Amino acid sequence: MPRHGKKYDAAKQSVPEDRQAIEGAIETVRKAAFAKFDETVEIHMRLGVNPKHADQMVRGTVVLPHGTGTTKRVLVIASGDKIKEAEGAGADYAGGGEFVEKIQKEGWLDFEAVVATPDMMREVGKLGKILGPRGLMPNPKTGTVTFEVARAVEEVKAGKVEFRVDKTAIIHVPLGKLSFNDEQLLDNAKALVQAVVRAKPATAKGKYLISIHLASTMGPGVPVDPVEMEAAV
Repeated sequence: MPRHGKKYDAAKQSVPEDRQAIEGAIETVRKAAFAKFDETVEIHMRLGVNPKHADQMVRGTVVLPHGTGTTKRVLVIASGDKIKEAEGAGADYAGGGEFVEKIQKEGWLDFEAVVATPDMMREVGKLGKILGPRGLMPNPKTGTVTFEVARAVEEVKAGKVEFRVDKTAIIHVPLGKLSFNDEQLLDNAKALVQAVVRAKPATAKGKYLISIHLASTMGPGVPVDPVEMEAAV
């Protein structure tokens, strides 16, 4: 088990063990935060699914009403007029096969999101082993393989986040910054939970939202009442 510092241990002592309503959890996260930078507030949700079964994989996207507090650098891999369209929508990088080559040969990864047009996926497919493990591989299900590149870029820039269960059936998503006000964090949390609930697989039986925790980047996890949270959305 990793050892935590004294500040973390002290913050942990201030966190009640009982599950709280989301509003109280946000307040507790603020009180428990101790870092000197504007920490990210994260939500961690354990779901009642078995990720080993393809029909119980939970994955999707949602545009958080107030964004995440950070602007992602977006790479668009396209051809023809779609490159200009991407640039006009605010893409940080836009081009064709030269970017595939740059990533392959130079290990270039100066971006946080990738959008590709369907006609370029044969080239982009070569990057599966590089982009896949980093969660950057374009996918039609998340709206990042599309000819509507302007819309895709604008959504990412506006705060579109992807969620997917990991091997332990947990979803980890940033909700915003500690500098956000309570209402902004609450709105973002509700939008995310609503999207996750909508993505519930038909094959998932029994309790779906098993547990929810909020935490700042450096702070301890704060338990949220999943029943109240689901009722709130």
